[in-house]
Amino acid sequence: MEQVVKDEIDRFMRGLIRRNPGQREFHQAVREVIESLMPFVLEHRKYYDAHILERLTEPDRVIIFRVCWEDDHGNIRTNRAWRVQFNNAIGPYKGGMRFHPTVTLSVLKFLGFEQCFKNALTGLPMGGAKGGANFNPKGKSDREVMRFCQSLMIELSRHIGEDTDIPAGDIGVGEREIGYMFGQYRRMENRFTGVLTGKGLAFGGSLVRKEATGYGAVYFMQNMLASRGEGLEGKTAVVSGAGNVAIYCTEKLIASGVKVLTLSDSDGFIFDPDGIDEEKLEWVKELKEVRRGRIREYVEKFPRAEFHAKKRPWSVPCDLAFPCATQNELDGADAQTLVANGLKALAEGANMPCRPEAIGEFRQARMLFGPGKAANAGGVAVSGLEQSQNSLRIAWSRDEVDSRLRHIMRGIHDTCVKWGREKDGHVDYEKGANIGGFIKVADAMLAYGVV
Repeated sequence: MEQVVKDEIDRFMRGLIRRNPGQREFHQAVREVIESLMPFVLEHRKYYDAHILERLTEPDRVIIFRVCWEDDHGNIRTNRAWRVQFNNAIGPYKGGMRFHPTVTLSVLKFLGFEQCFKNALTGLPMGGAKGGANFNPKGKSDREVMRFCQSLMIELSRHIGEDTDIPAGDIGVGEREIGYMFGQYRRMENRFTGVLTGKGLAFGGSLVRKEATGYGAVYFMQNMLASRGEGLEGKTAVVSGAGNVAIYCTEKLIASGVKVLTLSDSDGFIFDPDGIDEEKLEWVKELKEVRRGRIREYVEKFPRAEFHAKKRPWSVPCDLAFPCATQNELDGADAQTLVANGLKALAEGANMPCRPEAIGEFRQARMLFGPGKAANAGGVAVSGLEQSQNSLRIAWSRDEVDSRLRHIMRGIHDTCVKWGREKDGHVDYEKGANIGGFIKVADAMLAYGVV
């Protein structure tokens, strides 16, 4: 049977690569899912016979368009933007917009594909999508970012709507960018509707939205540790990144009694042997969210800390790890180092931050590994809750939203356990997340017939 599964995986991947040449990130994301799904699909022939895997790995549509805008010096600039509407079998398309020079169709297809499973795991009626542009907001003035966002929305508005596709933020797209895009949409459509999430609190945003992905990763870790009779308090953690996910993951870890040792950005990482406390984290928030500075400045303010240029924090001994920066930031050698240094558990705060060889090392060590489609689903979960509040024309309290987030993350954990528990009692959370998300989407696709 193992050889049959391997042959089917190889056959499937050859076809996918032939149809999507050069899209390495997309190939990687699909292979990770297919390796755990194929045995299940072969055992449940209704999915195999209906070619659900082939249909699920082909986006419903990909929209590519030009964005022209004028910089502060009067120069005309041109960028490329995309919206990948992957699958809406269980609800309107939902997924963030990413502004970064590294954005490509391959990256957005991998993110949109992952989003289908992630959204299904939340239990909310949301399909999967992703979008973005190869625009870099760093170093741009507010007015330049505004002009870009307004120009982008002129085209994007044709393809989105509160019952069709509801974009959100992602890397490079925060409350400022969402505000500019939503303002342009409102002006063009002459109506106020929840067509974007991640909005400011003054115009329809939800409490806890900014914190949701980071908080959710900690809640998922909490559930994984509880399954082994352990808790967060007293443990040490390394966190990568210094954006929203990393900052609010760190905030929740500190509140839970965890000593956080690191943060990072593209320049390198800081190691604080005393731990990052609430006061230090407030300084980091001001650095990254207001001044948009670099993490190396931390050691100037807190001289007992160390800055390691052009390195990642995985060499620092710890109990828990939270990769919260970007895809493929943790490789096999990093994983070996973490395991050798006593790592107990890892939760992916970013999308696909661990390379396949790293996941293999964690699997071999039989440690707790929370894949991104489960562990970082808190952001899209609260985006879904923002949609609900917009539709009802109400605003829930912080405690209400946080309580719902905790409940959703616990439900995701339970789904992973249900489908990922092995004969010896060990839980393969990656397998559980893939199968749990797949079943919900695939059953809906079967119900619709051939569409």
